[in-house]
Amino acid sequence: MFTGIVTAIGEIREITQQGDLRVVIACPYDPALIAIGASIACSGVCLTVVDRGGSAGDAWFAVDVSGETISKTAQDQWRSGRRLNLEQALRLGDELGGHIVTGHVDAVGRVTLREDVGGSLHVAVTTPAEISPFIAAKGSVTVDGVSLTVNAVDDAADGTCTFHLNVIPHTAEVTTLGSLQAGDGVNLEIDVLARYLQRMEKLRR
Repeated sequence: MFTGIVTAIGEIREITQQGDLRVVIACPYDPALIAIGASIACSGVCLTVVDRGGSAGDAWFAVDVSGETISKTAQDQWRSGRRLNLEQALRLGDELGGHIVTGHVDAVGRVTLREDVGGSLHVAVTTPAEISPFIAAKGSVTVDGVSLTVNAVDDAADGTCTFHLNVIPHTAEVTTLGSLQAGDGVNLEIDVLARYLQRMEKLRR
């Protein structure tokens, strides 16, 4: 489990094909505090640490990324030099500063608008039709691993929707959201309560 509160920005240093993709990610963590087998959310994708090294503040860890994960996440995410929002798994007693996040991507959205408004960043994201019913104004959504509150939702006739976000300067600075541009793909996770509603809706059909 995660909270959607990013604790570091990592960068993909190396990618090799070993059946699955072996991805090495540079990060500012202390490698002594990264356990083999631990979960780290990488731009909203829960991945398992299979190796780590380096020194405190200049560390790296490796994960294996399956073909299924690649097919369900933003198309340009798994490339050398890509910056990733990182969050280590929630520990018992940690502050729940965002909302409950599982690290399972529900869909890939597309940024359709980016503009500066009053010092903050207004970002609009269009979602596939299958998750549109589960995006709600004032509800929570995870975008590339970042817990955010939806400001407004515009529904389209084809079943898709566009939701609007206000990204404050601090969030833009300490995550990759500050570099988003129109046309970028982003990993989306609906709120965990909406996930159960989604399942019940499918069973009713």
